Amino acid sequence: MSSPHVKSAAVAAALSALDEGRTPERPVLREAVRTLLTVLAERAPGRSVEVRVPPYGAVQCVAGPRHTRGTPPNVVEMDPTTWLELASGRLAWAEAVTEGRVRVSGIRGDISALLPLWQRR
Repeated sequence: MSSPHVKSAAVAAALSALDEGRTPERPVLREAVRTLLTVLAERAPGRSVEVRVPPYGAVQCVAGPRHTRGTPPNVVEMDPTTWLELASGRLAWAEAVTEGRVRVSGIRGDISALLPLWQRR
């Protein structure tokens, strides 16, 4: 993991809160989500998939055909807690999709091969 974001205090704090059954504080959750989205975009550069975690952020990633106007054909969307759990390996992609916690559209929307992004230290 060469990204400078891998030592993010916000990610560690947000995951600790989740592990303790608490909801992370809003500023911590926002920074953790954005940090992990940045890591995803660095690991899978491109513009063929848009990953959305409202209300905190969205990134375009994954090499392939570039999307330029309107709603992208390949969209992955989820809530912040689901994103933290997926990015940290606490939740499996298939389980999240089956439970409806992740909404995926398009043939490139399956980003499971890119996860997890964050390992416990």
